[in-house]
Amino acid sequence: MQNSLEQQRASVQHQRESARAVFQRQASFAQSTEPACDPLPEPMVDQLVTESATSAGLDPKVIREVARQESAFRPCAVSSKGALGLMQLMPSTAQDLNVSNPFDPKENMQAGSRLLKVLLERYEGDLALALGAYNAGPKRVDKAGTVPNIPETQQYVRNIVEKLTLD
Repeated sequence: MQNSLEQQRASVQHQRESARAVFQRQASFAQSTEPACDPLPEPMVDQLVTESATSAGLDPKVIREVARQESAFRPCAVSSKGALGLMQLMPSTAQDLNVSNPFDPKENMQAGSRLLKVLLERYEGDLALALGAYNAGPKRVDKAGTVPNIPETQQYVRNIVEKLTLD
């Protein structure tokens, strides 16, 4: 029993160190690129959205609006909280999704789409809850039982849902 507990502690410590190393590599890469990169050209966005949505079995309009809201289609975007790339993946999420380079537009959008698909399944197709979880994390949505009362998250969900209903 003691050995098992020690192994679990060692495993958790190793995971933390790995996540920290990934974030440091990604932060270093982000600093080595231009701090404010241009958005991807529209034809490239169209292709990435179509491929990612098809692969994940999602509506391309949803993927497009999440990427627009998250990064304005800038593949080198880094948020103040450390989220990376087009779909603004946190380093630990990128690692969980086996993303080797979160600044690679295709890899990032594919992973972000898979994550959104998982969240939509988790919340039984409720787009607002899935978007709230994408932005604030599923633990906060689960705790609140709704989109969390976080102004940024409320606005994020509202912006995407309104854009989708206007199109």
